Amino acid sequence: MKYGFEDVVSTTSLKRFVPIDDWKRDNKPVLKFSRAERFRLVVEELGPTFIKFAQTLSNRPDILPQDLIEEFQKLQDNVPPFSEEEAIAIVEKETGMNLNDFVSFFDNKPLGAASIGQVHRARLKDGKDVVLKIQRPGAYEQILTDLRLLKEFVKHTHAFFLRHGLLNPDEVVETFEESIVSELDYTIEAKNLVQFRRANKDKDHVHIPYAHLEYTTKKLLVMEYVSGCKITDVRTIKSWGLSLKDVATSGMNIYLDQIFEQGFFHADPHPGNVLVRPDGKIILIDFGMIGRLSKYQRFGLANFLASMSRNDARGMALHLRRIAKETDHEDSKALEQDLNNMVDRYYTHGNEDATMAEVTTALQEIIYKHSLAVPGSIFLILRALAILEGIINVISPDLEVLPEIEPYAKKLAQEQFSFKNLSSDFYYTFYQLSSLFYNLPMEVRYILKKTRTGKLSINIDHKGLEPLIQQRKEAASNLNIVILISALLVTSALIMNAPIPYSSRNFLGMPFLSTIGFLSAFFMIIYLVIKPKNKI
Repeated sequence: MKYGFEDVVSTTSLKRFVPIDDWKRDNKPVLKFSRAERFRLVVEELGPTFIKFAQTLSNRPDILPQDLIEEFQKLQDNVPPFSEEEAIAIVEKETGMNLNDFVSFFDNKPLGAASIGQVHRARLKDGKDVVLKIQRPGAYEQILTDLRLLKEFVKHTHAFFLRHGLLNPDEVVETFEESIVSELDYTIEAKNLVQFRRANKDKDHVHIPYAHLEYTTKKLLVMEYVSGCKITDVRTIKSWGLSLKDVATSGMNIYLDQIFEQGFFHADPHPGNVLVRPDGKIILIDFGMIGRLSKYQRFGLANFLASMSRNDARGMALHLRRIAKETDHEDSKALEQDLNNMVDRYYTHGNEDATMAEVTTALQEIIYKHSLAVPGSIFLILRALAILEGIINVISPDLEVLPEIEPYAKKLAQEQFSFKNLSSDFYYTFYQLSSLFYNLPMEVRYILKKTRTGKLSINIDHKGLEPLIQQRKEAASNLNIVILISALLVTSALIMNAPIPYSSRNFLGMPFLSTIGFLSAFFMIIYLVIKPKNKI
């Protein structure tokens, strides 16, 4: 309400928690900001957990409109570092060793700090340079508390979200909860490092830091210290005698290979997480956020991008619907027309200034408009490609992203129809059909038996009726109170005429039992009048 969102409160059960005086406040200078800007201000005041939630939602254009996405992308997780004493205490508790027995050098000044943890440079006893990623004291408990508040808020505002087109707010929060809880467990990030090192061990142009699993715990990550300049540090790269175009091409191919060949990718490629060594190798750091694609999602994305390169809007619409989790989108002509307009705007008429970020934004608007349930990994890819394009524009403006994608897309499109893949699909389909025909007679016999004995039951689950059911429950509760009030009034009136001794009457001459009955009925009437009413 402080930020002008009275409608969220007045149309939900949240109004039960707001004192009546707060409704009278009309001096809100924040109303000079747009609704999307006010949402961002709310999130900033709520703190790190909610900032991370909003940052996650900024990658979900199937849920949020573009103006909110742009505001949430401005959010920064700026928090001061915690003290050296606290950092050392956590390291000693997690390792079970004294710091001097664990490392020969520990840098008191952190290399960086965030809401979940901070990073210190150190040297192990065997001489290996490492960084210690230490979880912030109390971060786990604070985030769990914030998550409980967030889930309680969604429970009270569920009907409001439904009216505004968000059908699964609970699922959105649960997905975020899984993501941030896994971020709180540094053993998961260490396993990601191991997986990426294994997948890229034969690639000469990329380096993934080594994770020391023997020292890593849920609150402490010990990994190899790597040095290099940011990939956008053009002056340093040139001073090393490296070709900017080669560095840009190498960085782009690393990500395209992860997306289209490996099926899992580093999902946060901002310049601080992509470094360059003097020998030209690309170093990737911070594997807390990764994306995964199934084989068929990769096929669908590859075909979609291949259709885009051919200016084939119909093919784009077909493969976009296949990528979506739910394929019951009916207005395919409208989707095809919107994609055709996008292609005409950015490619057909030779718009040389069009960027991947602009194309991604246009595509996200189309996905939101047509309510396509596209997997979150697809949006992570689009975001990563847009970030990479921004990096490439700094170090090698002549390099274009889409032409670099085409070979991977065509290769995957061909692989989709290879003998190996088709035979695998045929075997799976044959197995499913054989299972169906094997189980069908038993299933039919079971249904007929239930029908013959009168034990067949059909369960119907109504969707979207929760507010109506709640209102009916409230009406039934109110009716019970009204009946009780009527009984108290009638009984108290009858007792008034009973021959009761004066000692059992009050100073007005009214029997005590009648007094208690009338007062109880009066307070129940007051309760019914001021009781908050739930609206559908």
